[in-house]
This record gives sequence, C-alpha cells and structure tokens, in this order.
Amino acid sequence: MRGDDVSDWGTLVFEIMSQQTPVARVQPIWLEWMERWPTPGDLAEASSADIIVAWANLGYPSRALRLKNCAGTIVEKHDGQVPLTMKELTLLPGVGTYTASALLAFRHGIRIPVLDTNVRRVLVRFLDGREFPPHSTPSKAETQRADALLPTDGRLAADVSLSLMEFGALVCTQLSPDCNTCIMRTHCAWAHAGFPKDEKRPTPQPYAGTDRQARGRIMKALRSAHFEGTEGLTKRRVLDAARLDGGDRYQPARVYRALLKEGMIIYNEDTKRVTLPR
Repeated sequence: MRGDDVSDWGTLVFEIMSQQTPVARVQPIWLEWMERWPTPGDLAEASSADIIVAWANLGYPSRALRLKNCAGTIVEKHDGQVPLTMKELTLLPGVGTYTASALLAFRHGIRIPVLDTNVRRVLVRFLDGREFPPHSTPSKAETQRADALLPTDGRLAADVSLSLMEFGALVCTQLSPDCNTCIMRTHCAWAHAGFPKDEKRPTPQPYAGTDRQARGRIMKALRSAHFEGTEGLTKRRVLDAARLDGGDRYQPARVYRALLKEGMIIYNEDTKRVTLPR
C-alpha cells in the first residue's frame, strides 16, 4: 500500500482512507477499490451511490465523495495524473498537508516531515516533556523541528517517519502508553519530568445514542438497499433506522435533514423514496 509497486493514485487513496481509521480495516477495502477503480478516471466516472456502498465501514462517507471529487479534479486539471508538488496536492479536494506529505515521502522518497497524530505525540513527549501537542495542527516551528531531525536521505527519512508512526500506535499511545517497557524511556523528557498530565486531555467521544450513530444507521440501511438493487427506502423506514435508545425524539428528523442538506442522501418526489446520491 505504501510500496514502490503501488501507483501514486493508489497511495493517495490509501492515505485518505487511513485518516482516523485503523490500517487493518482499510486494507481489504483499499484492495477492492484499486481493483474496481485503478485510476482517477475510473473513480471519477463511478456513481456516488456505488462509491458510498464500497466505502463500507470506513466511517464518514463524506470522505468517499470528496475522494470522487479529488479524482475528477485530477482528471480535469492534471490529465489524470496525480500531481507531485505540495502546492498542487493540497489544492485537491480532501487532501491536506499530512496526506500530501505522506504521498511524497512514502511513494517517492522525498525528504519531508510526515506529522500524523502519533508522530507529533511521540516527539512532544520525547523532546518537550509534554503529554500532548499544544495545538490541534502542527505549527511552523513544530514542522521545522521535525524536519531538522530527519536524515538527509529521503528514503531513510521516510523509514524514520513510518517507524515513529508505528511506535506511537503501538507503544507511545494516546491514553495508555507502555512506558514501563519502552526502550526510549531513559532518554524521554516526559519520563524524566514524571509523566505530567495535560490539563486538557483528549477523552474518547461517545458513540451510542449520538447523531453520529443515527447517521451511520441511515447510511447503512441505504447502502444495503442499494446493494440489493432496491430503489431506495421510504422516508418512514429511513427515520425508523435512525431511532436510537438514548436518542432524543427529534434526532431522526434532525439527522435526516442534515444528510439531505449535505447531499449524502436524496429524496425523490416522484417515487417518494430516499436513495443514495447518483
């Protein structure tokens, strides 16, 4: 997925899919996508409904539609070839600094910092003695410091970034770091400071009973209907899918209206059915 035999498009799709999603969940879906839509042109021509269904359990299906828009932009403005400059990449729909950096570093060995949440957490603990980075996005100073720590060779720098990601995902984790067995403990500023806790610590976001769960229930019901070849669902069935234990009485209608406004679902006045976008 990040190997030399993977195309620029394949790498870009993988990095976008991997945003806030475990790699183990991404891998089988990514393989299916690359077999079905191996080029930006293939995805740009696909229906939005088919794309949302194929997105499966990766969460936030709006990302799937942004990926379709990204493919269309690549076709229209770059002759179907993924651009390879930071400026051009970050102008693509759904592509931010991290995704662009990951593509350039892991696919092409360009020496550039790749700062995901794991890397940022490891560096701020190891160097600054803080539990978490002070800002939600990397500052200019943070990026410059990470750049200064990288080896001069681009391929080796990419390996370092990947190693830091793995270390942050498996050892120096967000809320339960394995500091007792950490091989870097004797050199870690956070350990030397006595593992001080930040005042504003991230807490797991609840899911049960939330609008997020209700949205997911609606999208799952419509994906199943589309997969089975059914021409959508009645509005009543869609609202019933969104009724949750612990949810308020207005939640189904609120979530339904939000999905309509975002273009994630469509109500057909002629058939009186709710469907995924075409």
